[in-house]
Amino acid sequence: MTTLDIYSDPICPWCYIGKARLDAALEIRPDHGFTVRWHPFMLNPDMPAEGMDRLEYLSLKFGNQQQVVAAYLPVQQQADAMSLPLELGRITRTPSTLDAHRLIHWAGLEGRQGAVVDALFRAYFTEGADIGDRATLVELAGNAGMEGAMVARLLDTDADAESIRSRDTEIRARGLQGVPAFIIAGQHVVPGAQDTPFWLRIMDELAGRA
Repeated sequence: MTTLDIYSDPICPWCYIGKARLDAALEIRPDHGFTVRWHPFMLNPDMPAEGMDRLEYLSLKFGNQQQVVAAYLPVQQQADAMSLPLELGRITRTPSTLDAHRLIHWAGLEGRQGAVVDALFRAYFTEGADIGDRATLVELAGNAGMEGAMVARLLDTDADAESIRSRDTEIRARGLQGVPAFIIAGQHVVPGAQDTPFWLRIMDELAGRA
């Protein structure tokens, strides 16, 4: 098997799109040979634990409404072209994603990373859920097959919080400045939300079909 390490943040719309494109390729090539592993990258590592009002966040990040529209219009257009549900207007809060990344880490220990990452993306981008809220995370974990009570207990501690921060800092120090980013076989870095045909070519090359 070939490792495919994915650096992502569950509030990153291009990560959401990139995962959907990759998933389409994985479905077309069920013998793809990838072992997929998700890793933390926090778009806002200094975000307060309680998050921030969405409009305030957008104002601080982009300035005026025209700049906000210019930033998100390509995202909406790409999602629409894929028939990928994206309801940006439903998002009322920009969360800290530290706890979401802790949940993704714990899901990896149970072989449920893909399901949890899917759940986080869907909750945030289609329902406008606050994925910094611990009750929300517990519910999403349970729906993805994890033990909700255990997740709740872990979230009430600082378990793995420092590890997530350290991993985020480390990958930035190695030069990663944005996500999504994919590392194939621990060597080849692929930045950005690559399209499905790209991933099919990679899979075919790895399988000796190209």
